[in-house]
Amino acid sequence: MSTATLSKATLSHLDWLESEAIHIMREVAGQCSNPVLLFSGGKDSICMLRVAEKAFRPGRFPFPLMHVDTGHNYREVIDFRDRRAAELGERLIVRSVEDSMARGTVVLKSDDEPRNKHQSVTLLEAIEEFGFDACIGGARRDEEKARAKERIFSFRDEFGQWDPKNQRPELWDLYNARSFKGENIRVFPISNWTEIDVWQYIEREKLALPSIYFAHQRAIVRRHGGILPVTEVTPPRAGEAVETLTVRFRTVGDITCTAPVESDADSVAAIIAETATTTITERGATRLDDQTSEASMEQRKKEGYF
Repeated sequence: MSTATLSKATLSHLDWLESEAIHIMREVAGQCSNPVLLFSGGKDSICMLRVAEKAFRPGRFPFPLMHVDTGHNYREVIDFRDRRAAELGERLIVRSVEDSMARGTVVLKSDDEPRNKHQSVTLLEAIEEFGFDACIGGARRDEEKARAKERIFSFRDEFGQWDPKNQRPELWDLYNARSFKGENIRVFPISNWTEIDVWQYIEREKLALPSIYFAHQRAIVRRHGGILPVTEVTPPRAGEAVETLTVRFRTVGDITCTAPVESDADSVAAIIAETATTTITERGATRLDDQTSEASMEQRKKEGYF
């Protein structure tokens, strides 16, 4: 067997996924004039940073990092976001939904309304502010049925809208990033990864994570069929019993709609074992705002959500 054949034969599935993601990132850098990498401090965007390192180091990334902050994100995740960007020495742009609220472009129906769906307004404002023609993010097709419909290079019109019936072919890993002024491309290099792929990659690459991904004790209440942490943003309501449970987060976002799950998995290996046996989807278990028709992912994406 030749060396080349042996090399191909010994590549793991993570090697193939990583290679594809590196190729996609380099395509963005080659085709787009002003891209940005979205980085929230969550596990998927942490993997994206490692892919970017492998694609472009020892040079600097050919794009800045950006996070659209709801103002109600978990402190552990925000602190990790800032620390990781500083360690990499890369520019981090932060734009907040609260800034959009101050401008009057976002108006909440109530003070406790989840802000996740309003991130699309702030994102579109940031795209216009900086003139970004491509936004790279860590969305995966296995997360939600609307994401499964989307191409890796997803075209958005001048209003930031996504049309699921107007998508470009991607035969033979050929990607089309052509856009006119005001239009942009959303790019998903880890679109073909699954939740367990992400955790296996984190284990292989020994990637640091915010502490809330691992089992810890937290005060919670049970609401809308899920577990909601007790915080200043989400205090218990009349009649709700506060419990202390051992929990972890499978995904992180706005405190008002991101629920933990009961778990004693306190290591990446334990999380992989738990993920391999669960029958509940990642977002189905933990994202309360995805469970209402008003906040359906497909509708939000059509309005500009990532």
